[in-house]
Amino acid sequence: MKLIIGNRNYSSWSLRGWLAAKQSGLSFEALTVHIDGDDWQATKRTDDEFQPSAGKVPVLWDNEVVVWDSLAILEYLADKVGRDRFWPKDDAARGMARAMVAEMHSSYLAFRRQCPMNIRKRIEGLELTDDARHDIVRILGLWAEARARFGKGGPFLFGTFGAADIFYAPIVTRLVTYGIGVPGFAQAYMEAIWEHAWMQEWIQGAEDEQWVIEQFEVA
Repeated sequence: MKLIIGNRNYSSWSLRGWLAAKQSGLSFEALTVHIDGDDWQATKRTDDEFQPSAGKVPVLWDNEVVVWDSLAILEYLADKVGRDRFWPKDDAARGMARAMVAEMHSSYLAFRRQCPMNIRKRIEGLELTDDARHDIVRILGLWAEARARFGKGGPFLFGTFGAADIFYAPIVTRLVTYGIGVPGFAQAYMEAIWEHAWMQEWIQGAEDEQWVIEQFEVA
């Protein structure tokens, strides 16, 4: 399998797709492209290989199968290796995890737009918009409920690392980057995500990248 990902410092969707591939336990090759670079822009327009995804990242190739969109990639991999690797076994926990992942996939636009992912950067004193603050409160409420109801088996949202953690990992990086204070339970969860071996590998890759996208450097 091959997984095309964008800049590790900026591409939250790529982080989700990459974590899903790691969680699958399957062997894959990760190929990184500069999503703001001339070469990638030209490739999107001319290379037939990239047409099924309309030039978006992440993209997973598995022989003749091409899957784009981080949630589709996660679900495709879950079908291959067994859904229990990604989703809680308990019906109530699995239902909440699915709803949380779907909400993350489609919501929180105010927060995501005001605070784009930028792992290398640290910003102090950011004045959040009311809509962005509302998004954060909603996220923290979901984290609190998941941890209280289903988090007894470990430090992650549903105890063990899974789909919900994969999808909320970029939120953790944003809260760190923009110095947004959170309650103690959320801080403990964020530390568990940040210190996870796969996250540390991704963070190191982001730190080592030389690419800069100026529009994501202005707070």
